[in-house]
Amino acid sequence: MSPALATRSLSVALGGRPVLHGIDLALPTARWTSVVGPNGAGKSTLLRAMAGLLPHGGEVSLLGRPLAAWSGRERARRLAWLGQGESGADDLSVWDVAMLGRLPHQPWLASPTDADRAAVQQALVATQAWDWRERPLGALSGGERQRVLLARLLAVQADVLLMDEPLANLDPPHQADWLDLTRREVAAGRTVVTVLHEIGMALHADEMVIVDQGVIRHRGPASDPATRAALEAVFHHRIRILQAGDQWVAVPC
Repeated sequence: MSPALATRSLSVALGGRPVLHGIDLALPTARWTSVVGPNGAGKSTLLRAMAGLLPHGGEVSLLGRPLAAWSGRERARRLAWLGQGESGADDLSVWDVAMLGRLPHQPWLASPTDADRAAVQQALVATQAWDWRERPLGALSGGERQRVLLARLLAVQADVLLMDEPLANLDPPHQADWLDLTRREVAAGRTVVTVLHEIGMALHADEMVIVDQGVIRHRGPASDPATRAALEAVFHHRIRILQAGDQWVAVPC
């Protein structure tokens, strides 16, 4: 099976400063891969480059095809994006914001179909935002807005979901809900790639990519002791990965 996303000699410079240096990476289909590392490591830049949102050197492929070979509409149907700190039109209703996720499936200026409406309802219910569907986005709290933007991502029903800091503004119970939702998406055959600062949550992923100074320091199963050792090392042993019950947590040293 072809990887869901792959890069070859991927490099990115921002403002003339090199940020990523020759990244070779293949991310498996129907798995959750979490990208972690210190601040400024290049995590978000890597995710944005794989989404085709940044000019880059080298190659990026999506579902076995070069990213450049996809039309914009085709790519938007197969790959959905949730960026860090995204804003939305505050006067749009929650329903209309989530419906934006269906645009890649709709002919130009066409009205939503029954399939579009069903996808949006399913997404809003999944993120527990259905009860606010008629409220304007600007009337919501930060955590509520984040759940609506997550619903927009889910409404695309894409094969590959890229999320940069999806837990921003979510309280612990809703972070747990996000974890359950992510597992359901993977169980349904979708590929999820996240950038997370919450190391304990990232350790729930199937695979982990550890980035520092624009290069990959380690890649492997999140459950692998070598991955946990690499995590401690990349943070200069200022954290320790310990087992608490049936899960792993990161604690400061």
